[in-house]
Amino acid sequence: MLPNRPHFAPMQFDDPIAAYEQVLAIYDANIAHLRDAMKRFVAGENVGEHVRACYPFVRVHTDTVARADSRLAFGFVAGPGTYETTLTRPDLFARYYQQQFKLLLKNHGHHQQVRLEVGTSAQPIPIHFSFAEHEHIEGSMTAERRLLMRDVFDLPNLAAMDDGIANGTHEPPPGEAQPLSLFTAPRVDYSLQRLRHYTGTSCEHFQKFVLFTNYQFYIDEFVKLGHELMAAPSTGPEDDYIAFVEPGNIVTRRVGQAVLPGDALGAPLPRLPQMPGYHLIRADGAGISMVNIGVGPANAKTITDHIAVLRPHAWLMLGHCAGLRNTQELGDYVLAHGYVREDHVLDEDLPLWVPIPPLAEVQVAIEAAVAEVTQLTGHDLKRVMRTGTVASTDNRNWELLPQRTPERRFSQSRAIALDMESATIAANGFRFRVPYGTLLCVSDKPMHGEIKLPGMANQFYRDRVDQHLRIGIRAVELLRDLGVDRLHSRKLRSFTEVAFQ
Repeated sequence: MLPNRPHFAPMQFDDPIAAYEQVLAIYDANIAHLRDAMKRFVAGENVGEHVRACYPFVRVHTDTVARADSRLAFGFVAGPGTYETTLTRPDLFARYYQQQFKLLLKNHGHHQQVRLEVGTSAQPIPIHFSFAEHEHIEGSMTAERRLLMRDVFDLPNLAAMDDGIANGTHEPPPGEAQPLSLFTAPRVDYSLQRLRHYTGTSCEHFQKFVLFTNYQFYIDEFVKLGHELMAAPSTGPEDDYIAFVEPGNIVTRRVGQAVLPGDALGAPLPRLPQMPGYHLIRADGAGISMVNIGVGPANAKTITDHIAVLRPHAWLMLGHCAGLRNTQELGDYVLAHGYVREDHVLDEDLPLWVPIPPLAEVQVAIEAAVAEVTQLTGHDLKRVMRTGTVASTDNRNWELLPQRTPERRFSQSRAIALDMESATIAANGFRFRVPYGTLLCVSDKPMHGEIKLPGMANQFYRDRVDQHLRIGIRAVELLRDLGVDRLHSRKLRSFTEVAFQ
């Protein structure tokens, strides 16, 4: 029989580092308890009728609306009351948790000595979320033993993982605390598992800025760029990428960087995952991750649902689109300032009457990046880049519908480009409070008889993909230089918003 699960009585803290260390201690002890029980169970031991471990929680209580005057759009609770959230993977979210704790104490501690309360929650940790990155111990069990596992351990409970908080539909029962975070610990753990499955890389490698694309050509250029950077010595503080990671967690360290013990665990995958991820890493985590989401809004929603739990500073869509205006040329850029949402994958989460606004900081950075990389200004810049509405559809063959009804709707909306992913990525950015932007490149004009032919497409890709990718990377660098606090603005936050960024 196993010893009882670890017990930590709630404690109060006025030091964010001490509060974080208590969260870490609680989590590590409960995870160790689960892993030990699982290993014994796999070995055939009797571990008891039920084995349970629970997530740590952090709670804050305030009796007043008074708080410090903060220019940030986050870091404070909406009003008097009790607020709490469960927490997971403090090793992965160390910098994030410490920042959120520090802001809560700064914004509320001055007026009435508000403190952070940390303890063990009543939310069980599902056994599947306790396995280490390279553990696959459940695979050695018999079918009968695996079935018995359901009676001994807690399994994932979808009721604890819905997106009601992010969607603005969550209403705590009387007496229950208000949420501190958009995501509960089980919801975060679920997405961390899914990210590894879909991208073929560990969540530890994801960076705070994310580029999405719908074509492998962009990934090929990103890989080429990553390896070129790793082979060249750093030229100064602004050139601070230290590693490049590919699916299978294959790590290439920059020349002059020490190889770390975990690097050897990476290995080529027998086949690429559904949405392969690549990571240009900085020591502070503010590098660039790039994911090939393929074609279609379902993948776009799926991957952004999961990357959102990592709380990125921004994500941008770089891809190809159909130009809808006769004045456009193949290779022209489209900077989206509005979206027609005909993707349908988010209709239940974000009603169609909700506008998805352009974000000024992102728009300015993308336009500046286009100007810098193309070396064009004024009228010449407007000649190759047009700002306007992008329509996203879930029907790849919209041109074949009778009576030309899609064409009429796109004309009424003043859309200038059409794709299948951009509106989904922007809408999920809006929903999850992640700054978003879209820069597309016209690759065909089906309404004007200009469709992709193999020879034309190959020449187009050679001419444009490298430039387009460099524009996206430069836009990220401009956003990073601007300061992430300005990115996470009030434009993405609701009336009664959670305190965590």
